[in-house]
Amino acid sequence: MTGAQMVVRQLERNGVKVVFGYPGAANAPIIDRMSFSSIKHILTRNEQGAAHMASGYARVTKRAGVCTATSGPGATNLITGIATAYMDSVPMVALTGQVATPLIGKDAFQEVDITGATIPFTKHNYLVKDGMDIPHIVNDAFYIAQTGRPGPVLIDLPMDILKQEFDYPDEDPEVSVRGYKVVGKANETQVKKVAAAIREAKRPVILAGGGIVSSDAAQEFRKLVDATDIPVVSTMMGIGVVPSSSSHYYGMVGSHGSKGANLVINHADTVIIMGARLGDRALSNAAGLEKRAKVVHIDIDPAEIGKNMQPDIPVVGDIKDVLNQLLPQLMGFKTNDEWLEKAREYKALGTSSVQSEDTGYVNPKYFMRRLSEATASDVYVSTEVGQNQIWATNNFNFTFPRSLITSAGFGTMGYGLPAAIGASVAVEGKKPVIAIMGDGSFQMDLPELATMCQWDIPVKMVVFQNNRLGMVHEHQFLLYKSNYQAVTLDGSPDFAKLAEAYGIPAGNISENSQVDDGIAAMMQSEGSYLLVVSVNPFEPTGDALNDKYLPKEAEAK
Repeated sequence: MTGAQMVVRQLERNGVKVVFGYPGAANAPIIDRMSFSSIKHILTRNEQGAAHMASGYARVTKRAGVCTATSGPGATNLITGIATAYMDSVPMVALTGQVATPLIGKDAFQEVDITGATIPFTKHNYLVKDGMDIPHIVNDAFYIAQTGRPGPVLIDLPMDILKQEFDYPDEDPEVSVRGYKVVGKANETQVKKVAAAIREAKRPVILAGGGIVSSDAAQEFRKLVDATDIPVVSTMMGIGVVPSSSSHYYGMVGSHGSKGANLVINHADTVIIMGARLGDRALSNAAGLEKRAKVVHIDIDPAEIGKNMQPDIPVVGDIKDVLNQLLPQLMGFKTNDEWLEKAREYKALGTSSVQSEDTGYVNPKYFMRRLSEATASDVYVSTEVGQNQIWATNNFNFTFPRSLITSAGFGTMGYGLPAAIGASVAVEGKKPVIAIMGDGSFQMDLPELATMCQWDIPVKMVVFQNNRLGMVHEHQFLLYKSNYQAVTLDGSPDFAKLAEAYGIPAGNISENSQVDDGIAAMMQSEGSYLLVVSVNPFEPTGDALNDKYLPKEAEAK
C-alpha cells in the first residue's frame, strides 16, 4: 500500500476517530485515503484552529487529538496550537505534509523545516525518510504523546513517500522508543517521607495541579482530601479536581486567583504540590515559599522538580500511584481544627458578593455564577484568554475534572472557540459545551463559525463585549497611568447579526436583570447559540474608579 494508506491504517489501529485539518498538495494523499477509512476528517477554516480543536478533543477524551496540515505555511500555522498543547501537557499528534524528499533543503515551494521549528515545544518529532518506518513511527508517536507527562508529537511526511507503495508489515509493530522510559512506581521511601511530613504539619495545604487531571487521579485525590480534611488550593489547570463549591477547596492561587487561596498557601507550614510546574502566574514568589514552609513536590516529570524551587521532599512518580501509596499511610490523620478555622477565615476574606442590580452593564462575575447555577455545572466550559478566563475560573462552580478547557500555560487568544468545537465533537452531545470569550479573542476565532455550521457541531457561545482588549486595558490603567493605547476594538461587527449570517441564533443582554432569560434562551436553543453580554469597559476596577476615569476617556476621544 502507499505511504498515505499506511498512515491512515495506523491511525485506525490507534483508535483515531476524528482528524481536524486543512488540505494542501503535500498532505492531500493522506486526506484522499482517509475518505476510504472509518476516520472522519473535519475541515477547519485555519490550521491553528485545527490544532486547538485537536487539543479540546484530547482534553475531553483523555486520548491524543489529531490534526493535519500541508507543508510550509500550513505547517507553520499549526505551531501556536502545538506550543499551546505543550505548555498544558495535552496529548496531540500533528501530521504535516512535506515537499518531496529530493527537494528538501532546496527552498522548494512551500518548504519549511517544521521539525526544526517545533523541537523546543514538542515532546518529540519525526521526519519520515523511509515509508517502511511509517507504522512504527505512528505507533511510537501515540505512545509518546499519551504516556508519562502528555504532550504533542509531530510527524513530517514528504509527499513522494506518501505516494509510493510499500510492503505493509504483517504484524503491527511493537512500540520501541530508544531512550524513552515512562516513570513507573514512585519511590516508597520518599512517599513515606511525605506521609510523615503531613502528620507533623500544623498548617498543611495541598496545591493541586493539572498532573492530577492528566493522570486521571481525581477519585483517589478526593478520597485523600475527604479522609484528611487538608485544605486544597489549585492552579488553573487543577481546577475541577475537587468541586469548586467543596468545603475542602479554597480557590485558585496566583496573580489572578482568589485572595483566600493565596492567604492559605502563604500561611501554611507544609505545602504539598501535586502535578504542578510552579509557573510564575501561579506562584510568583517560589523562593519565598521555599524559605517559609516545608515543601513537598510530586510530579511525573523529573525536570519540573527543582526547576523553579528546591523542595524538601521531591517525589518523581505518577500522581495516581503516589496517592494510592499515600492514602493507607494517612489513615486516622485529620487536619487540626485550629488551622481549618483559620483557613476558612482566609477564604471568607477572598469571598465577596457581586453586584446584581441593574447598572447599564452586565456584571460578568454575576453572569458566571448564574450560568453555573442554571446548568447545574454539568457542562464543559472552554475559555479564551484574558479577563473572560479569570471571571470564569473564579466564579463558575467546576464540579468534575476536565470540565475546564483553557490555555493556562501559554495564554493563547483564539483558543477558546476551536477548543470548544473539538470538545463538542468528543462529547457527541452527551453534555453541553459552552465557550466563554471576550470580543477581542472571539475575533481571532470567527472563521471557525463556518466549521461549526458545516459539520453541525453544537457549541453555546458567550461573548463578553466591552469593546476593549480588557486585560491589557486593565494593565494600562494600573501600570501606565491610564494611557490607553491600541486596546479599543472600534470597527467590531454586530456579533449577533454576524452569527445570524451563519444561520446561528443569537441574543444580546445589557442588564443583570436580563441574565437569567438570556442564559435560558441560550441553553434551551437547539444547536449552537451566541449570547452577546455587554460589560463595563472598566470592569473590574470598581465604580469609584469608573466615575473618575470614564469622563477622562470621553474627553480624550
